[in-house]
Amino acid sequence: MTVHFLDVGQGLSVLVQSQGRNLIYDGGGRGASSFTVSYLQQQGVTDIQYLISSHYDEDHVAGLVGCLNAFHVEQVIGADYVQDTKIYESFMKGVEAQGLSVQHPAVGTEFSFGSGKFTILAPSSISGDDNGNSVVIKLENGSNSFIFTGDASAESEAAMCGSGLDLECDVLSVSHHGSATATSWEFLQAAVPELAVVSCGTDNSYGHPHRDTMDRLESMEIQVYRTDKQGTVTAVSDGTTIKWNQAPCNDYSPGDESDQGTQPEEQSQQGAGEPPAQPEVQAAPPEAAPQPEVTEAPDQTVMVWISATGSKYHNKPDCGNMNPDKAAQMSEADAQASGYEPCKKCF
Repeated sequence: MTVHFLDVGQGLSVLVQSQGRNLIYDGGGRGASSFTVSYLQQQGVTDIQYLISSHYDEDHVAGLVGCLNAFHVEQVIGADYVQDTKIYESFMKGVEAQGLSVQHPAVGTEFSFGSGKFTILAPSSISGDDNGNSVVIKLENGSNSFIFTGDASAESEAAMCGSGLDLECDVLSVSHHGSATATSWEFLQAAVPELAVVSCGTDNSYGHPHRDTMDRLESMEIQVYRTDKQGTVTAVSDGTTIKWNQAPCNDYSPGDESDQGTQPEEQSQQGAGEPPAQPEVQAAPPEAAPQPEVTEAPDQTVMVWISATGSKYHNKPDCGNMNPDKAAQMSEADAQASGYEPCKKCF
């Protein structure tokens, strides 16, 4: 099974090929539509067994319109809502021209595909948030697995975490081009991916990916591929191992270098997936005598956990992507002296 994360600029498109069968998840925007069609043709695609539209925003669905015009399509899956846009109308006309209708399978529905299968993870319900309505799938090939999230929101991620479905995966296609509105701590801890792929455009006007998202990925020591830095990225799964066409760039910088992270109003939003803010410490009453500031050295008796690889120390052996069987303990002072930094999630 080969998974192609196409470089469609500020958009998303993923092609999956297995045993002569083809699945495309999103197709990029208008500017990338001809590239998407051309890329599929170069890969020998003539028929598409599954065409999946995560949702109907232009940067995801426009390239699918091109695919509907260029290839024979067997099944179309999409989100169960209507968007009042010309690109949505074009998409629906393309589906109708194929003699098809858009399927809206329920969460938990499984489809066989080539040597593997995929499962619908979201949406569990339809709301007024187009991004939150994104169809999310988990693709499995033997023991290898990938999750494609479209532009799923933190609220959708929370619903997935509460669904009882297995969210663990090897590779996560990061939601909404790395926006801070998704890829929450809760979801990352449930998915524990080894690798993440961020699909976004170079110097895009949205500042994607956002620093909050990249900080979470870095803190959990999840290796990163980025289409804005590396172009199209491909992964080949034999059911046991995954081989990539290039090494991860592990560039955790935000799309906008001036991005300093979460703003106060974002921290207060419900469902944002961030650790809860600490209560403010009340200032001493005016009559109290000022106390001199004391800087204490790290307590030699405080023990922390170190993963087999990585540069962070943790307060538990199974934080995020750590393998607890390979974690080791040492004092916090020794960890700091060895150059380790505290994990932003568990400290």
